[in-house]
Amino acid sequence: MLISEFARTTGLSTDTVRFYVRLGLLVPETSTKGGRNPYQVFTAELVDVARIIRLAQSLGFSLKEIAALGEEHRAGQMTRQRSAEIMSQQLARLEEKAAHLNAMTAYLRAKIDWLRQEDDRPEPRFSDYGTPPAFG
Repeated sequence: MLISEFARTTGLSTDTVRFYVRLGLLVPETSTKGGRNPYQVFTAELVDVARIIRLAQSLGFSLKEIAALGEEHRAGQMTRQRSAEIMSQQLARLEEKAAHLNAMTAYLRAKIDWLRQEDDRPEPRFSDYGTPPAFG
């Protein structure tokens, strides 16, 4: 299928598909049609790859990480043990983010409660609810 049909099938924009191709996340075949600019042909297998990319993004992996993992997979180096190791590391990252989100949520609830009350309680400080997440 050509890029427009692939984009419709996967729910991605054609710009996103082109971006994924530039990053090496998707590697379409080239057709003999199109002269100097041969058509890119996307297979049903690449539809699955696009879905895996979107899933990995929703799990918090960056496109750079996804590209590196794709290279490992294509090189035949992605064993079950390696997959479990990667997923365990990502789970730890997500659990850390969840802890920070829980702390921020608790702080906001306390701050809202404090703002709505008219008493002499001290103003909540974020530092009382955990360490703010690092940026970057």
